[in-house]
Amino acid sequence: MARPIPLRKRLLVRLLITSVLIAICSVAATAWLAVETTTRAIQEEQGQVLTEDMDILRQLSGYAATHRDWSGVGKTVRALSDRTGRRIALTAPDRTPIADSETRNTALPPRAAAAVDPLHTDTFTEPGAQRTGIDPRAVGPFRLPRAERERVRLLAEKRRACFSNNGVQTRITQMPSGRSVLTDEEGTVDGGQVPTPCADGVLNTPTATEEKALAQLNTYGGDCLKRVGGKFPSLFAATVDFTDRSMLTRYVGGKAETGIDTTRDQDKKAQECVDRARRQQLEPYVAPVAELFLGRGDSAVPHFDMSAANKAKVTGVAGLVLALTVAVTVLVATRLVRPLRALTHAAQQPPEQHVRVPVTTQDETGILAVAFNDLADRRERMEAQRKAMVADIAHELRTPLTNIRGWLEVTRDGVVDPDPELLASLHDEAVVLQRVIDDLQDLAAADAGTLRLHREPVRADELLEQVVAAHRVAAEAAGVRLHTAVAASKGSDDSHGLHGSDGSDGSDGTPWLDADPVRMRQALGNLVSNAIRHTPADGTIALSSRRHDDEVVFEVADTGSGIAPEDLPSVFERFWRAEKSRSRRTGGSGLGLSIVRQLVTAHGGTVTVTSELGSGSVFTLRLPDAR
Repeated sequence: MARPIPLRKRLLVRLLITSVLIAICSVAATAWLAVETTTRAIQEEQGQVLTEDMDILRQLSGYAATHRDWSGVGKTVRALSDRTGRRIALTAPDRTPIADSETRNTALPPRAAAAVDPLHTDTFTEPGAQRTGIDPRAVGPFRLPRAERERVRLLAEKRRACFSNNGVQTRITQMPSGRSVLTDEEGTVDGGQVPTPCADGVLNTPTATEEKALAQLNTYGGDCLKRVGGKFPSLFAATVDFTDRSMLTRYVGGKAETGIDTTRDQDKKAQECVDRARRQQLEPYVAPVAELFLGRGDSAVPHFDMSAANKAKVTGVAGLVLALTVAVTVLVATRLVRPLRALTHAAQQPPEQHVRVPVTTQDETGILAVAFNDLADRRERMEAQRKAMVADIAHELRTPLTNIRGWLEVTRDGVVDPDPELLASLHDEAVVLQRVIDDLQDLAAADAGTLRLHREPVRADELLEQVVAAHRVAAEAAGVRLHTAVAASKGSDDSHGLHGSDGSDGSDGTPWLDADPVRMRQALGNLVSNAIRHTPADGTIALSSRRHDDEVVFEVADTGSGIAPEDLPSVFERFWRAEKSRSRRTGGSGLGLSIVRQLVTAHGGTVTVTSELGSGSVFTLRLPDAR
């Protein structure tokens, strides 16, 4: 008798404790969430995080300006979230998620805080404010390689020394493109007025990278500028800051022409042309537009105290939730435990009784009960098959052993002489006995998963020819004709040629398979041997192969006696014979077809049979193609 289950280990008690803990956590989390949400909402309404929001937008816009996509932005988002204590999420305009500092699957705020678009919003030139324009950090093809950056910096150092010798103090500033420029204390490029000895123009001469980028920019905006009669920005404006409207030149054929007067309207239209051309040029180098969502974080925020009335309400609701949770848990757990106890009781009964349990529900417990009953049915069938197999094995081994023992005893008693004919008969009986043992050993290896296959590429036509050659003598002795046919594609999979046993030329398209040739000859040989035994004289056995989709299909078709429809499901069972009256010599050991199925399954294939009484049978093997 089973020992009683301790109270603390019973499923009902565990479910009850789990439900209570869940309810407590739910109530506490809900109350905490309400306080946190209300506090954060008040903060955001008062604008206490405006500067923080703009800093986040500026950094994400900088990331977009310097990366072609958002694939690596997750690290930046998490770092910003850790520093600011805010939830930061980026999505595509259609709300497809890009990155989110929140690991839980929570809903986004109803509206985006801003759009991250470095081609239309400049958050770098004037931090803390947004104005329409291209972010200077988006330099695209104007980014100088290391060698050019070093060369330009050396030129800047030389020019700064010249400025210093002429009484002008400047410092070297590196622009986002990597170009070094001189600025004075007020931030004016080249220190305002350039001393005559320093006006060599070398520092501002375009590098090879800039020449190529300016030529591309001219290609994008040239037609538009010609239509409006405007000017193209100088190298300085292209590489330093396009917002400098005072430095406009005409750019024609890769060279800049200065000193051309323009009207304000022309300048405005020209700048519009340039902006469009720059956006077209920079678009492949920046990340696509994304929506920025900002929410609450985990940083400490001011809390408000709950009143006594609110505390009483929360306590009352929590108590009600706990009571309902306990009641529902007890009801559900009781209904759940009852069928489980029945299953436990049935499983503890002796195996030979094959006890079943009633199926009273349609839920998971009911499914478990059905599975338990199916297992009991299978166990009962397997027990019956085991007993039958033991009896069949004993019968198969007893017959040849009895014959061998009988002849040896009469020879020992001197009744007959040990002549060659007697020895040949004893040898035949030993061969039959060895064949039965080998078949049993193959089946045992297949059942244990230890059947070893030595795979290699095998041609289907050669495999069939080898099988036919091995059984041709037995077929001729029985008056049965063997022939093969291999369907091989020529030129394409849609056209096929048929190569017979006397005309197979091994041309391209012949089916190949990755298999153990010895085991495949054994499988096909068992089918041919079986067909020879059941095909009358003047009958025909056809072996064919073809490629179908990604499989190689073998067929062994005979014109024999056929199999009854009610016997077809049993043909691959061990020790099965269509005619129970057949002996081992006329009907085989009953293991050949079982071995065929095991060998084909080990190769990853399937075997099926179709038959009609009086018209013959067709066994079909489907194996993976080696292509």
